[in-house]
Amino acid sequence: MIKRLLPLIAFSLLALLLGVGVLMNSGKDTSAIPSPLIGKPAPAFSLPVLGEPSRMITNADLGGAPYLLNVWGSWCPACRDEHPVITELAQSGRIKVIGYDYKDEPEDALRWLEQFGNPYALVIADRDGRAAFDWGIYGAPESFLVDAQGIVRWKYIGPMTDEVVRDQLLPELEKLK
Repeated sequence: MIKRLLPLIAFSLLALLLGVGVLMNSGKDTSAIPSPLIGKPAPAFSLPVLGEPSRMITNADLGGAPYLLNVWGSWCPACRDEHPVITELAQSGRIKVIGYDYKDEPEDALRWLEQFGNPYALVIADRDGRAAFDWGIYGAPESFLVDAQGIVRWKYIGPMTDEVVRDQLLPELEKLK
């Protein structure tokens, strides 16, 4: 009899552990995962411009002024949600916004930008995701604030919202002045 109950007991214990873990982590801000890049130089990269595969951009090409590197993909539903916020930020002129098209087919990415608008000063493409590894990119959307000297100052995981821009990004931008 006990042998027949063992799987049920084991399952019940696992379900209990899972439930406790979910309850303990509910309400935590997953966007606040610390990045080891904060305060360090942005990782070196050489990536093509979306739609111009022979034109390569390096991190050195982006220096001289602060920029927001916004990681997105046409396959990413949350990127569509944040796109109006990114567009408004880019149009405000407060900071140059660089698009980082992550693990995407160029045709899909170009079609997506045509449909929803292209707010980016430049879009670099990391089709296979290799350069993303050095940035510690988990997925899309993510955003990095890089200062004029090429130092990463802030990272946000998840879709940018008006509140995130107002309460987190803009104060970080003020520190750069």
